[in-house]
Amino acid sequence: MSRLAQVFSNLPEGQKAFIPFITAGDSGLDNTYALMQTLVSNGADVIELGVPFSDPMADGPVIAKSHERAVADGVSLHDVLDLVKKFRQSNNTAAIVLMGYLNPIEVFGYQAFADAANESGVDGILVVDMPPEEAHDLKQCLDGVDIDFIFLVAPTTTNDRLASLANIASGFVYFVSLKGVTGAGHLDIDSVNANLARIRQFIDLPVGVGFGIKDAATAKAVSVSADAVIVGSSLVSFIEKYATDRDKMLASVGALSAEISAAIK
Repeated sequence: MSRLAQVFSNLPEGQKAFIPFITAGDSGLDNTYALMQTLVSNGADVIELGVPFSDPMADGPVIAKSHERAVADGVSLHDVLDLVKKFRQSNNTAAIVLMGYLNPIEVFGYQAFADAANESGVDGILVVDMPPEEAHDLKQCLDGVDIDFIFLVAPTTTNDRLASLANIASGFVYFVSLKGVTGAGHLDIDSVNANLARIRQFIDLPVGVGFGIKDAATAKAVSVSADAVIVGSSLVSFIEKYATDRDKMLASVGALSAEISAAIK
């Protein structure tokens, strides 16, 4: 059983997984490592690490700027894998998912990347700009090292596409609760619930919901139907705001994480 599968199977009945997102290397790799420890200490079950990329087209302004800052500091995919390896020296329980774009993985090489990710202790990969129709080769490499391949599902995803995703996705699926980019819009809980019911007609995996979840109240509302709650922009905003004050950064990220975790568990 993969570490991601263990996370979901070990949740007590009625509790949901908390999946915070931060961009690796934003404000420095040492700060990211400290943030990872803080997130776990405040209820994170899975940490979604953004791999810095120069053209983060699927991300809203807050997270896009975090990519820009990390790229400007020269943070690479190799650095992110080293960071995960360092984290694994003290934690083998929390799952780690890398979320990013295809280009750095192609440059790395599919098999070399899969092997390096496995050696580092990565549990899942989400490639924002890789459609399932083009994912066969990468999936083979990831399957060979038991790393889950996670895919995005949108409100506009057709039933046929959901049926196709059921044959390739593993770990969990990430439901994008809003049309648009990260951090955008107002969350419609009724629409989320209807879409989750539709997704589950085709895909027998946990479903995490992200985009538009900014606080404990929205997290709690989403958690009624979701298997996991994914929060990014609100946390990344603290990293930007307190980039030069590590204590305040960790305290703010920790406090929001604790509130959200308590609301869904």
